[in-house]
Amino acid sequence: MPVPTDETPALRLTIELVPATCWGANVRDVLPRARWDALRREVYAASGHRCAICGAGGKLHCHEVWDYDDAAHVQRLRGFRALCVECHHVKHIGHARLLASQGKLDYERIVAHFLRVNGCDRATFARHRDEAFARFAERSRYEWRTEF
Repeated sequence: MPVPTDETPALRLTIELVPATCWGANVRDVLPRARWDALRREVYAASGHRCAICGAGGKLHCHEVWDYDDAAHVQRLRGFRALCVECHHVKHIGHARLLASQGKLDYERIVAHFLRVNGCDRATFARHRDEAFARFAERSRYEWRTEF
């Protein structure tokens, strides 16, 4: 999460772009389906079957939370969070943009969710998005080791 300043307030919902060289390195794809399903149900229950960020009920996704060691290029799994569909699309907004270009998602609805959850304006969103994509571009220049 970015350090808040007078210009950039603390954000409850942030964009977390996974470096391109790490795509496909996720717990869901390495665990047997039954174990993944049990794990995500545990995450949902621990969150009271509500989104850990905005509190919404309904359909949830199990989001992997990663830490990045930018010096050693190591991606470490920190844990999991139950997220509503909209919060999860914000986390992976690059993928959301791709889905929107295919007519499968309303991108403006996802941006509006970011604004509502963070109580911020469009300029704050644009600044945060641009910072996230700059970090993504820099991190994507390297091969990363993934530690589950």
